Amino acid sequence: MPYSKRFLYKQREGLSMKSILVVDDSSTARSFIKSCIEGIDDVNIFEAPSGFEALKLLSQHPFDMIITDINMPDINGLELVGFVKKDDRHKNIPVLFVSTERSKEDIEKGMSLGAISYLTKPFKPEELQAIVRKTLSL
Repeated sequence: MPYSKRFLYKQREGLSMKSILVVDDSSTARSFIKSCIEGIDDVNIFEAPSGFEALKLLSQHPFDMIITDINMPDINGLELVGFVKKDDRHKNIPVLFVSTERSKEDIEKGMSLGAISYLTKPFKPEELQAIVRKTLSL
């Protein structure tokens, strides 16, 4: 699942793909986020159903961007970003929060951890696409 035929084809052609890790315990939310950004050229999307699974994937693959929810079991999105930003191997990965948490305090907390942006659910696909394109220079 992580490597699509499109990814392998573009690798053979010498084009570089940008890897995005989507972290959300809701498979519906992950599918929606994936559908919003999979039309962007040169993007390879990985999914993790929890913060713990995201940390495992981070140890196996380099990512160019992380899109994460906040409310998840085991390791929530805020804790995940805290771990990522403290690790020299991952601290420069841009992080986007996508969450139902919409209070000023929640947004400020996410941004203070080093997120590049914070989208509240529900959001328009174009909003997410614009952030991804700008962040990854696509």
